[in-house]
Parts: sequence; C-alpha cells; structure tokens
Amino acid sequence: MAKMIDQILEELDSESKTTARVLDRIPGDRLGWRPHTKSKSLGELAWHLASVPGRIGTIAAQGDSADVATLRPAPMPDTAEGIRNGFDESVASGRKLLAGLSDAELSRPFTMRYGDKVLIQAPTRLQFLRRVLLNHAYHHRGQLTVYLRLLDVPVPSVYGPTADEPI
Repeated sequence: MAKMIDQILEELDSESKTTARVLDRIPGDRLGWRPHTKSKSLGELAWHLASVPGRIGTIAAQGDSADVATLRPAPMPDTAEGIRNGFDESVASGRKLLAGLSDAELSRPFTMRYGDKVLIQAPTRLQFLRRVLLNHAYHHRGQLTVYLRLLDVPVPSVYGPTADEPI
C-alpha cells in the first residue's frame, strides 16, 4: 500500500534530474557573480538550491515543529563540481529522512520557526513539504536559469525547449 510520502519522493526524484541538469551548467569561474547587489551570488544561489532536499528533510524529520535557528547550513563548496556533488548528497540524505515519515506524522500540523518567530505554519507536514521542499526549490531553480541566461550560458530544458535546446 502506498504511503503519503511516496508522491513527494517520486516528484523529488523526477525534479532532481532536471535540477541536476541546471546545476551542471554552473560555470565554476563565475561563482561570485551576482546580477544585482541585493541578489545572492551564483554560487550562493546554486548552493542554496543544492542543499534544499537535505536541509528540508532534516527540518521535517524533527517532529511537529522545527527551529531552523539551531540548524547550521553546510559551508558552500569552492567549486561548481562541489556544489553539484553536494546536491547528490543532499537528495540522498533528504530522501532517506523523508522516507521514514509515517502517514500519521505527515497528517499533523507543522511549524517552522526561527527562534520565537514563526516562519511557516502549515496545516500538515505534507503541505509543508510540498511548499518548501518542492515549490521553494522550483522557484530558486528558475532564478538560476535566469542567472545562466544573463551569463550567456546555454539554458537546459526544464519543462520544455529553450532557445539553447529546441525540440
């Protein structure tokens, strides 16, 4: 019998292939580039995206509430290859943590805090995962494709052809 987490894991697996294609295009000599002073650098954005699965898996596995102020992100690798390898590790660790969640755990309300400040109050942990593990990653992956375009790096297909990868 299928568990509630199975749909999330299937989507994570499928979308991770696409994210990997985007991360594979990151030019290692441009990790410090940023399109605007208020923007993350290319490397920072890529690393944030790469670390989402493992980080969100860790957060979701903590119980019905998680304080992200207590979680220290892994330092950003110095190379594009390190970011890409970190993504594979992040997906594997996040997947393992998420696979252990029961339907009962996924059905309960979930709160993500930063100290005393509530960042996300989700009706269920499953909805939290949809919003932060998946949708959040898609948002940043889209940003990353814009960075690639601005750097004149060929943009890979995400959900269809691009000017660089037509049908």
